[in-house]
Amino acid sequence: MTGVEVSKRSNGHAHVFNPRTTSYEFLGPPGTFLISTLVPFFTYVFAYGCSESAGGCPRSFYELPTSFMQTVTDVDWWKAQWDPHGFAAYFAWYAFTVVAWAVLPGEWVEGLPLRTGQKLKYKINAFATLLLSLGLAGGLIWTQGPASFTYIYNHWIGIVTGAFVNSIVQAFYCYASSFAQGALLSANGNSGNYIYDWFMGRELNPRIGSFDIKSFNELRPGLILWFLIDISMACEQAVRRGGHITDSMWLVICFQGLYVIDALYNETAILSTMDIISDGFGFMLSVGDLLWVPFTYCLQARYLAWHPVELGPVWTATIFVLHGLGYYIFRSANSEKNDFRNGKNPKNRTFMQTKRGTKLLTSGWWGMSRHPNYFGDLIMALAWCLPTGFETPVTYFYFIYFTILLVHRQRRDDEACHEKYGDDWKEYQKLVPWRIVPGFY
Repeated sequence: MTGVEVSKRSNGHAHVFNPRTTSYEFLGPPGTFLISTLVPFFTYVFAYGCSESAGGCPRSFYELPTSFMQTVTDVDWWKAQWDPHGFAAYFAWYAFTVVAWAVLPGEWVEGLPLRTGQKLKYKINAFATLLLSLGLAGGLIWTQGPASFTYIYNHWIGIVTGAFVNSIVQAFYCYASSFAQGALLSANGNSGNYIYDWFMGRELNPRIGSFDIKSFNELRPGLILWFLIDISMACEQAVRRGGHITDSMWLVICFQGLYVIDALYNETAILSTMDIISDGFGFMLSVGDLLWVPFTYCLQARYLAWHPVELGPVWTATIFVLHGLGYYIFRSANSEKNDFRNGKNPKNRTFMQTKRGTKLLTSGWWGMSRHPNYFGDLIMALAWCLPTGFETPVTYFYFIYFTILLVHRQRRDDEACHEKYGDDWKEYQKLVPWRIVPGFY
């Protein structure tokens, strides 16, 4: 059966099981090929160009590639970077998260209906995996001292390379397995162009038995590793400072750790996200989940490991309050949305009834903008970067990148909602005109 064959009939009507993708995102095959190249490239640029061995982070983004090239053009230096121990350690970590998924108790929860009407079940125990990981790491640090957990800092390149290889292998595996008989394909990854489909993800829900590859990678191996990386960087700083870490490092660990804890504690929330509902699992998600997120989002902690910054009580309190504001907006907006989707409306928020029979919130946070949770996300992103000071803009890359990412995601969501709701979406846009930041954008 091909991706465009009619596969089912009911009541005399034909239904297309896997409709062909008719429009491209990311500028099509050339754009997706470029992104597939640039994401790993810039991960290594940050790893090499903004590092202690390179003399720290440069004072402009323009100097970053130059610093990277100066570092990696030495052949002998490249030979010294091959780290089989770090490479193997990464795969041991990934195996640990898979085993934890299998053996730790967890509730099986149904996702939203697929276009076939089927509802897949997902095992929810990511938070338990996090607690186990933190317990093991904390026990090691408590009994052996902070030097015992600097392994990630000392084997950085090997671990990064392990994650990169894993993301490529999984993307190719999922692409190949998507040609199995009866596979349900994603609406945006079935174009027939192998480069584009490999990047976007051809199969919607690639699975090995009950093990859902996409939802597993979304939260567990990358996000938990990100938190452990931050802790390892703090241990490196503590070893250099006689057992103490700076107020700036404490802020970064607390802020980013809270983000990870929140995501894993509210694991079921991902079942209603675009990644799970409509995107296939290809290189875009595999390299994002396994490589990009854990190894670039930790840049602030890695910078502070060798370049400690003391903020003082005033700046510490200011950044703490700013982050608290962002988290409040992010969490309360998401709670409003989840309650409303589950049929709850405790504050009697107004809503718009659509012709599809669904309802769209038009008051509260969701009356201020169409993505108020993104607004909270951006405030938190800025608060993560501020503890690094202002000596280099490179540590603010996350805020810049995240702004671009959320704007792009919001536009993708708007297009999907316009296709889904038609004229109702135009009417909704008049009621809620702001996209992310109320009064600004």
